[in-house]
Amino acid sequence: MRALATTLLPLLLAATALAIPAGDQVFLGDLSRATKDLKHAAQSIYKGEQTIMRWVDQGKEFMKQHDITYELVSHPAFGEHSLRMTEPTLCDSSVKQASGYLDIADDKHLFFWFFEARNQPEDAPLVLWLNGGPGCSSTTGLLFELGPCRIGTDGKNVTHNPHSWTESANVIFLDQPVNVGYSYAEGSTSVNTSPVAAEDVYAFLELFLARFPKFQRTSFHIAAESYGGMYAPAIASAVHHNNLALAKSPAGAAPGLVHINLASIMIGNGITDPLVQMASVPDAACDGEFPVYDDPDGPQCQALRTKVPTCQRLMKACYNFDSKFTCVPALMYCNSQLMGPIVQTGRNIYDVRRSCDRSKDGDLCYKELQWIDTWMNLPATKKALGVNPALDFASCNMEVNQAFALQGDGARNRAKLLPELVESGIRLLIYAGDADMACNYVGNERWLESLESKFQTEFVKTTKQPWVTLSKGGFSGWVRSAGGDGFTAGNVTYVQVHAAGHMVPFDQPEASLDLISRWLADVPLTLNAAAMAAEMDMPLSGI
Repeated sequence: MRALATTLLPLLLAATALAIPAGDQVFLGDLSRATKDLKHAAQSIYKGEQTIMRWVDQGKEFMKQHDITYELVSHPAFGEHSLRMTEPTLCDSSVKQASGYLDIADDKHLFFWFFEARNQPEDAPLVLWLNGGPGCSSTTGLLFELGPCRIGTDGKNVTHNPHSWTESANVIFLDQPVNVGYSYAEGSTSVNTSPVAAEDVYAFLELFLARFPKFQRTSFHIAAESYGGMYAPAIASAVHHNNLALAKSPAGAAPGLVHINLASIMIGNGITDPLVQMASVPDAACDGEFPVYDDPDGPQCQALRTKVPTCQRLMKACYNFDSKFTCVPALMYCNSQLMGPIVQTGRNIYDVRRSCDRSKDGDLCYKELQWIDTWMNLPATKKALGVNPALDFASCNMEVNQAFALQGDGARNRAKLLPELVESGIRLLIYAGDADMACNYVGNERWLESLESKFQTEFVKTTKQPWVTLSKGGFSGWVRSAGGDGFTAGNVTYVQVHAAGHMVPFDQPEASLDLISRWLADVPLTLNAAAMAAEMDMPLSGI
């Protein structure tokens, strides 16, 4: 199994938004006061060798376990789900935070860490960010890419990230499915398909919005990376269909449920339509912006191209029958025959401009991921985040990776979920760094071209337009967009991020923040600051 996991994980490493108006509402309550000035007697519950204390104070429920005080949030529509939260000050003490768990029955516990926006959180959208893997923690995105802090050398500390997405958005980082990162299960409970994982995320969102009703009126965006290209469509579909069911429900039939204002889906270097994307591997490796092989007509490239027909035949069988018996062989063959040779070159497949010494840099070619494990396993970090001190954190869980692989989940067509969402007005952004080979930019552009929707004809006719950042006016890549009117970012948009690998916010932090800020504000990506000022007949200082 180890050989299988090593082949799969490089392809499937993966990584969402709502607005949060601030008011006079208390964020998490004063936990210290709650523990000292109880309005009701505490109840002691013995679980194994642990003593769990529960009490109610001013209408809110609290508990204490592992010497950590949590606020508990329940929901009338989700009898088996509850939130268990605390209020950390790690990473960025200048903003309000929440961390803890979505507890599902007694066996599944999903860890989350939430940050309010640095600027005007009351007006900022809310983003749910997901890394992929499958089996990789969204803390990777937090501490390595777009969070308010970056992991420091050797995992001894964290440093301020001036280009965090929290400059423009309120962001939730969620570790899912169960057993990823700090998430954990009691006993043998596991999740091994994207649709099952999506229902748990929907329940989390409803409980989160119930606890923080000020977010209910703002826009919500799902952002995901790599294998998150499988997660995001499934989660968005679950949210959309639950919204539709809620709209049809008689008054009072769904107590406490709210319409989630899903505004867009953002996928970075994702795997979403593997039939199209796997076939693009030879083109990206041999003729791409940063080719792996020097000679596009050489023996390595010729050998890669010979594998495409069999890969496509197997993928089509998976698409047609949607069974692990057809999807597992497709996943195995395409990964081993198309991605395997590239891994064997010694290049970092997440950024082929770099070499990869796995003995020093780890299986995923970035020593920073090992630093993240170190910092997240510090006792002080665990206590601050409301994590059982006995839990061990790992950036990626290979057992989860294998479980998904053995269901053939990574060969399924999740793009088929998107046309219904796009047709309903949910905007779609696909962006990809052009130095990535794990989920390359060529395949991402191609599958978006083939996505059937009312915007397809217009999108196919578009040509790439330059994208220039607003802050410094630097060229950052190319944009194709359909459905916009010249004053919006469009309904279906593709962005090729120049000189970036798999983790765009890590390689191009300034450009990444420009991209996400403009997308969330529904501002065109193809106009520079001067052009926008002219278009809007306003002074440049007003941008």
